[in-house]
Amino acid sequence: MTVPLLDPPIDDETSESRVAQRGSLSLTLRRLRRDPAAVGAFCFIVLLGLFALCAPLVEAWTGHPPNEQYREIGLTPNGLPVAPGAEFLFGTDHLGRDVLVRLAYGARVSLMVGVLASLAASFIGVVIGLVAGFFGGWVDTVISRVTDLVMSVPFLLCALALVSVFGPSLSLSVGVIVFFSWTNIARVVRGQVLSLRQREFVEAARSLGSSRLSMMFIDILPNLSVPIIIYTTMMIPSAIVFEATLSFLGLGIVPPAASWGGMLADAATSSIYLIAWWLVLVPGTALLLATLSFNILGDGLRDALDPRARRSAPRSFSWTGRSRRNA
Repeated sequence: MTVPLLDPPIDDETSESRVAQRGSLSLTLRRLRRDPAAVGAFCFIVLLGLFALCAPLVEAWTGHPPNEQYREIGLTPNGLPVAPGAEFLFGTDHLGRDVLVRLAYGARVSLMVGVLASLAASFIGVVIGLVAGFFGGWVDTVISRVTDLVMSVPFLLCALALVSVFGPSLSLSVGVIVFFSWTNIARVVRGQVLSLRQREFVEAARSLGSSRLSMMFIDILPNLSVPIIIYTTMMIPSAIVFEATLSFLGLGIVPPAASWGGMLADAATSSIYLIAWWLVLVPGTALLLATLSFNILGDGLRDALDPRARRSAPRSFSWTGRSRRNA
């Protein structure tokens, strides 16, 4: 007579840990970690943010204030900038100021303007796009025409006109950047809302007597979190470039305050960059890497947050000859 084998008792804690469902945040971070370019871009952005926050520490470590002119040790006997060395790691500019310290304080300006302007433009664009897409009709028509009008205004011409009236300032730079940045995200949100307002959950909320504000901000807006996060991240490099452009043209932050665009403008003074190559290389490389990192991170967030829109993985072939897709 054979005794039937009994299954071993199942531990409740083990079974619960095995069937635990991953949350959306955990899945997003898991997909993002699989993208080495996005991880590298995120690490660079974190280091850049720490570099900007530690600008006073960089000043204390070098002993060189950002606006101090070292005409004796920071300039050659011919009055030319000093090349990178032990005293000045990134060299000096045409006035004998430390480029490293000014680069750190310029990173503060660029990141602050980029983040603040992007958040403000995203907020305005989301509200306008939400209203236009939800109400439709003449409201949508008026808002769409206003959006087209803003997109047709020349950026530099408007900036020149405003600076000639109010004078250059950091707040004016942020205002100009916000004014020209909200249109793209407003169009994206409007298109998403036009499709979401016909969905069943919105019709169910309407049948239950929900107000328009409740349907807009409680039922529809949470479903727009993915494009809002992606487009806000993608707007930061554009805002950084806008600020650098304004500062390069003398329309942004007022000298002698440090900014990356202002440093490039100083390098163009009397074509000093032909002799002092570091005056263009240092701030130009920082500007390039910052904008590139935010763009790569935005692409990585798009792939991680919206797997359906991910590019198809390349096919690889194993030694057995069977084709497979990379995980």
